[in-house]
Amino acid sequence: MNYKHLFIIFLATTFLASCSTKPQRRGEVLDKTTAQSSTAVTRTALSGAADNRSYQYVIGPGDTLDVFVWGYKDLSVTVPVRPDGKITTRLVEDMIASGKTPTALARELEGRYQVYVKNPTVTVTVNKFIGAPSQQIKVVGGGAKPRTVPYVNGMTVLDVMIEVGGLKKFSSGNKSVLVRTVSGTRKSYRIRLHDLLKKGDIGANRNVKPGDILIIPESWF
Repeated sequence: MNYKHLFIIFLATTFLASCSTKPQRRGEVLDKTTAQSSTAVTRTALSGAADNRSYQYVIGPGDTLDVFVWGYKDLSVTVPVRPDGKITTRLVEDMIASGKTPTALARELEGRYQVYVKNPTVTVTVNKFIGAPSQQIKVVGGGAKPRTVPYVNGMTVLDVMIEVGGLKKFSSGNKSVLVRTVSGTRKSYRIRLHDLLKKGDIGANRNVKPGDILIIPESWF
């Protein structure tokens, strides 16, 4: 076999090898850092979803409840939850409602109503809610309107600040602290409210949980 034949075989082998290798298209291969970042974001999102599923609203003083008794229009009423956490309906007096879910309260009312009517079916709906103190977000210090904010499923610091009207003029927003009780231990987290509200830094936003306290210090100048 002469050199010409060897050269032709070499070219043919090289061409076949190049054809068998699939070219990488743009965007097919993710940068390792990007892939890890995506995984971290996914885990965070899943963690948040689990928290949302476990959250249940409980009735608190100041809430207004619609108590509907199927088939008994005269027994269906709208009642406020008193400061002592109790309600009074047309057949039941001084029943504790605070700290219970609407569904749990409905089942207890059915048990009470059985004395008076046959097979009562009760639905309890909250049409004006404040929430139990343990589920409220408390904002103190340099908020425009410091107050308690009823927790809403999936709420963030930004949502809370919108509720209280933002920051006061001389607030030290970036020195704000979120206080949270975790397994009986109180923990503090620094929150950069100035960057979030004044500079639009969404990375400074954080999820809140029922019972959180947001402390916003005020500057002297």
